[in-house]
Amino acid sequence: MSDQHSHSHTHSHSHTHSHSHSHSHGGDDGDHSHSHSHSHDLVPAVQSSLYSQIDFDGIVTLNERSPGSGRAVVKKSWAERLDPTPALVSDADEQILMTVPFTGQCTLHSLLVHSPPTPTAPQTIHLHRNRADLDFATATDLAPTQTLNLPPPTSSSSSSSSEILELPLNRALFNATTSLTLFVESNHSHGQDDSTEITYLAFRGTWMRLNREPVSVLYEAAANPSDHPLLQGLGVGVGRGWRR
Repeated sequence: MSDQHSHSHTHSHSHTHSHSHSHSHGGDDGDHSHSHSHSHDLVPAVQSSLYSQIDFDGIVTLNERSPGSGRAVVKKSWAERLDPTPALVSDADEQILMTVPFTGQCTLHSLLVHSPPTPTAPQTIHLHRNRADLDFATATDLAPTQTLNLPPPTSSSSSSSSEILELPLNRALFNATTSLTLFVESNHSHGQDDSTEITYLAFRGTWMRLNREPVSVLYEAAANPSDHPLLQGLGVGVGRGWRR
């Protein structure tokens, strides 16, 4: 357990370093037109990323060949999305069950997945919202919040890599999400390969900070309409200020 913790800490440190490095590089005016268009392509993905809202220490992955590999794949930064290692590989069979907790309430918009362009890439993923208690038996029996059927990964310009898959989710089904459980049911080998491999996993959406302060301000405004002429003008107040 201590070795695993140490590894996670080291990886987190290297992520921080690479992030700050790429940030300063992106701000370099050395090649203005190139850096501008390049950063423009990356900004939407980074802006809506839920990376900073993931409780990495709380991630639980069942049937992973290497302990901690599920967490390591989720901890990869956007800049590391095409790195082949670390990789999450299933152990006893092709199925994987991973629960990812968030630090607040999220509305999920899409799931980003990267796998090698081989039959070990995942094919069917069932998603369960706010069910951190699932095991393989219950995940198999329980109706999922949404099921994703992934196309076979296609090779990019580099034959050893494949494109990132962005899988849109039904946003109405994933409001107020505090944890997401992914049940990888099958891969593209049609039962010929017991190993499923995922090298990158990320989540896009919006996040609501759990903070009582805005709520108390709203209550104060509603309770004292005479202190807020604008609210009186909207018909919230009961004094003479808004009567004709």
